[in-house]
Amino acid sequence: QVQLVESGGGLVQTGGSLRLACAASGSIFSIGAMNWYRQAPGKQRELVASITSGGSTNYADSVLGRFAISRDNAKNTVSLQMNSVKPEDTAVYYCNAFVRSSGTSLYTTYWGQGTQVTVSS
Repeated sequence: QVQLVESGGGLVQTGGSLRLACAASGSIFSIGAMNWYRQAPGKQRELVASITSGGSTNYADSVLGRFAISRDNAKNTVSLQMNSVKPEDTAVYYCNAFVRSSGTSLYTTYWGQGTQVTVSS
């Protein structure tokens, strides 16, 4: 079994910064892409940023230039640095990863429990 645990959410003022972290643990052989999603009240979950095992990144247009995703393959962690935040960034942020467990040949997607980010105006 694999678990993803997020941390770092909270309340931040407009224009401020926040850093989210996600740690994967359990029976892990390797991790493929790691992603951050968010879901605001009444809206669908959307992809915010993604990073491959090789370090290639991709961002939603709404956060490009403000957010930065990074990972530490040795520690099985992924982070999201959020700068110049806006009220519309308010959402529950979810960590997602494609994990190959030990003893298997397939990658399975796992989700964290989510962490609330609230940006005050």
